[in-house]
Parts: sequence; C-alpha cells; structure tokens
Amino acid sequence: MENINIDIPKGSNNDFISQEKRTYDTIKDDDDNERRIKKSTNTLPEFNINKFCYRHDPDIQSSPTHTACYKQDLKKLREINQSLSKLPINEQSEIHHIFSKFNKSNDKIRKLIIDGILSSCCFPQLSYISTEINDMIKIDFISILPQELSLKILSYLDCQSLCNSMLVCSKWNILANNNMIWYHMCKQHIDKKCPNCGWGLPSLLKKKRKNNTDTTVTNTHNPWKIIYKDRFKVELNWRKANCEIIDFKGHLDGVLSLQFNYKYLFTGSYDSTVAIWDLYNNILIRRLNGHTDGVKALYFDDKKLITGSLDKTIKIWNYVTGQCISTYRGHTDSVMSVDAFKKIIVSGSADKTVKVWHIESRTCYTLKGHTEWVNCVKLHPKSFTCFSCSDDTTIRMWDIRTNTCIKVFKGHVGQVQKVIPLTIIDIENLVSDISNDEDSDENNEDDELNQPLDDSIPYPTHLLSCSLDNTIKLWNVKTGKCIRTQFGHVEGVWDIAADNFRIISGSHDGCLKVWDLQNGQCLHTFQGRRLQKDTVQQQQQQQDENATGSNNNSCDGKTSPISCVSIGDSEFFSGDESGYVKMYRFDHETT
Repeated sequence: MENINIDIPKGSNNDFISQEKRTYDTIKDDDDNERRIKKSTNTLPEFNINKFCYRHDPDIQSSPTHTACYKQDLKKLREINQSLSKLPINEQSEIHHIFSKFNKSNDKIRKLIIDGILSSCCFPQLSYISTEINDMIKIDFISILPQELSLKILSYLDCQSLCNSMLVCSKWNILANNNMIWYHMCKQHIDKKCPNCGWGLPSLLKKKRKNNTDTTVTNTHNPWKIIYKDRFKVELNWRKANCEIIDFKGHLDGVLSLQFNYKYLFTGSYDSTVAIWDLYNNILIRRLNGHTDGVKALYFDDKKLITGSLDKTIKIWNYVTGQCISTYRGHTDSVMSVDAFKKIIVSGSADKTVKVWHIESRTCYTLKGHTEWVNCVKLHPKSFTCFSCSDDTTIRMWDIRTNTCIKVFKGHVGQVQKVIPLTIIDIENLVSDISNDEDSDENNEDDELNQPLDDSIPYPTHLLSCSLDNTIKLWNVKTGKCIRTQFGHVEGVWDIAADNFRIISGSHDGCLKVWDLQNGQCLHTFQGRRLQKDTVQQQQQQQDENATGSNNNSCDGKTSPISCVSIGDSEFFSGDESGYVKMYRFDHETT
C-alpha cells in the first residue's frame, strides 16, 4: 500500500482531527490488508502558511481571553478522534479526505461547501449546528483591534463597566487603565452631568489641597484616573452628606460675609474687621483693620481684596501685606454688596442705588430704580450686565454699557437678599413648577422694561434668588418669569450659593440646606450652632421630651441664624450671628 498524506493547516481547528501534518505507518488488519495509522510530524501546512484567520492565529489562541476557548476546541478534538477511531478504517479515510479538501479550499469554495451542507441538513442537524456554533463565533475584538479603536470603544463605558472590564484579562486591564480613557471620563463628568449615566462630579480646583497633592504626584503613570477617583469620592460624600465639620472662631461679633479659595478664607464681621484664614492649617493668619463699622461685602481675586462696609465706604486691600490700597466714597448709606471684574467694580447700598465704578477712568455711574435697600449685586461679564436685588422685593437687570435697566423680575413677597446668575446647559431635564406665579407673570408682561432680549448676546439662562419670604426662586432670564419656587425653610433665607449641581441656603431658622439644582429637591439639612439657653429652660424642655418620648432635632430657633454661605468643589462654609464660621468638608477620607 502507498503512504497516505493529509495536509492540515497548523492551528486550524476546522480540521477536527488534528492541527499538524500527519503520515501513516503500515499495519495489518484481520484480512491482512495493510493500512496506515497517523503519526505526528512537525512539517508546516501547505496552505495559508503566511497568514492565519482571527480564530486560528497562534498568537491569539495563546492570549488569556482565548485560552478557555482554545482548550475547549482541543477537548472537542479529542472527543471527535475518539468517535472516529470507532469507525471502520475506510470511513475514517473518507472523512480525512473530506477534511483535507475543505482545508485546502479558498474562502469562496468553503462557503459553497457549507451552503451545500446546510441545504442538505434536516432540522435536527441544523439545531445541532446552531447549538455548537453559539460559543465558536464569540471573539475578543478588544484585544485584536488596533489600540486606537479599542480605546474608542472602551471610552463609551460608564465607570462601573470600565472597572469591571479591567478584570477580564491583562490586555483589557492595560487598555482600561489607559490615561486617555480616564481623561475622557473626567471631561464627560467633571463640572457637568453625563447625559448617559446622569452622574456629575465636582469641579477640580487649579491647585489641590496640600494633603492631597502628595498622592497625586506619586501616581503620575495615570493622573486622570487618580483625579476621577478623587472627584468620585467627593461626589459620593456629597450625596451621603458624609462630611468633616471644622469650626473657625476669630470674630467678636456676628459674621456678615465670607469668601474663600483653595488657600484662604476671608470673613467680614460686625466687629469692623476682616479675618484671613489659612485653609491648609485652619488657622487665623491676618486681620485687616480700617473700616469703622461692620464689613458686609467681600470680593477677592489673585491680587486684591475688595470690601464693602456699613460705614458707607469701599476699600481695596493687598491681602498679602494687609495694606489698604484705596478707599472709595460715594454711597450715602451702608454698602451692602460688592462685585468686580477686571477694572470694573459694582456696589449696592442701603441708599437704594447701584454704583458702577470704572477704576482706570476714575468715573462712577449711579443706577437708580430700586425703591428700597439694594442687598446684592452680581456682574455677568459675558453679557455686560449686572443683576441687583432689593428690599422692594424685585430683581433688576442692568446693561452696564448704557447704564440702563433692561428687565425687572417680580415674584417674591419679601425682601430679596441674594441673586445669582446661572448658565444651565441641561435645560431639558430642569424641573420647573407646573403652575408658575401668575401674579409675577402678569406684572412682568405689563412692565415696559421687560422687552425681548438680544439673542446674539450670551445672557445667563437663569437666575437664582432668596428672600425673607422663606423661599428660593429660579427665574428664566429670557422670559423674566419665575419657573420654580423651593420651600423648606421656616424663616427668612439670608444667603444662597450654587454651583452646577447644588444650591446651599442659610436661613434665620439656623438651618443650612443642600438642594439639587436640577430638580429643586432638598437633599440634606444641617443644623447650625446651638445658642446657649438658661438652665431652667433646658431642664424644662428635657422633661417635656422625656414625657412625650420625642427627640426634637428640627431647626426650631435653638440655633444661631445663618447670615452667609459659600460653596466650593469639595466643601461649603457658613457664617452665623454668633461669630462662628463652619467648614463642611466632603473630601476627607472615609472609614
């Protein structure tokens, strides 16, 4: 008999017999006919020796994600060989011949053969094929695709899915830890809500706190992942109200105003001083003296500090040296609020006016329209506008180029204490009241000042305001209408602060509330510093609570009124009429 050679492509699992070329040795059967049995050799396959398909590429077969499939194929091979060995030799030879012809065929011929086989199969065979092929067609495209495409695909995953993908294999772990993917995650989530998962992370300050800097430096191989992890931890603490509270006591009287950045905290008080605190060490480092009455307003940037006082003056300070650079006089009553941008300062006063100070030209313009104290002024530089609120219950929008009032917002029934211009991007998901304040709408429609705004000017989309009528209102700047009113405080709201996700409010009821900016829901309530009561009153209240079995934890006037608040990316501050400042930190390590 002749030697029979069957050429099988190396690594080809379509050959259910073997992956190597085989020859046959001669033996004798019962009829003394010579037959061949297979014997492995290491010769190369005769077809497709330079290129393998995805499934049969030796490099891919040895990859971690394919090892299980490859072992499964080998197990299947052994089962087929065992089944073939039970067949007569002539049938084995015919099957070997069919496999050999199929493996030597090109793609077009293979498809014709498969089509022919499928068309000849009955339903039981088709069902068998469907079951067997289900696992065979699964491929790890992430590992085989060019890295750029794999990274692009992984960038569409949310954080949880991306972290899970790291556990698939070492290749996926390397890709999922790529710095560019985490840069995309930060870009998609930080300081805005992701449209896919609904999560938004607090903004990142230009400089980190000292106790966080060392961690970032030691993980420079993937800085964006470290940043995302840090911001995610902060956001989680915000949602759970998990914070560290730090007290600052440095004033002899109530705190009227406060502002801060990553390094310094500035507080103004009825005691006529401005205190400067080091936030790295939480200590008082300097006190500015110069005003003769309470400091009601603060504004600062990298170079200067601007203060407004009940003594009717505005002062500009070099807060590093503590030197007063200049003093502005012009108001005839207490200065209640100041704001600035570059070479322009605006101020609101109890004399019922808003003043616009141009530093370079040394000119001052007075804006008249309010009929009571002006409690707050806020600049919006992009639209060259200024917003002011007053005890006359209105909010006014001014064009600082023409020094004219262009819109009036009416709706509060109490003195308006604070106004904040906002640019909300996700307007579609912004929750508004089903029925707005009809009186406010009618008043705005009848007011000649409320003309349509120029669409070419980037005005803020919304305004946020608080009032002594116990409410917080959200306004549509374009229409001038109140679109949402938030209730929760039982006494007047003195101050509010907001970022892209939250609103912080401080009230005369001694409570601090954290609100969701998007839907207006109250998320958390923090109680301010308790006021000292006489012993007899405390004992009587304790006896009443013991008798009823109740424990009253609500803000019922037993705490010092909150006079001012300010919000940052990882913390917020409050000042009260007892002279205390509290910092609520959400970037601390949880246990």
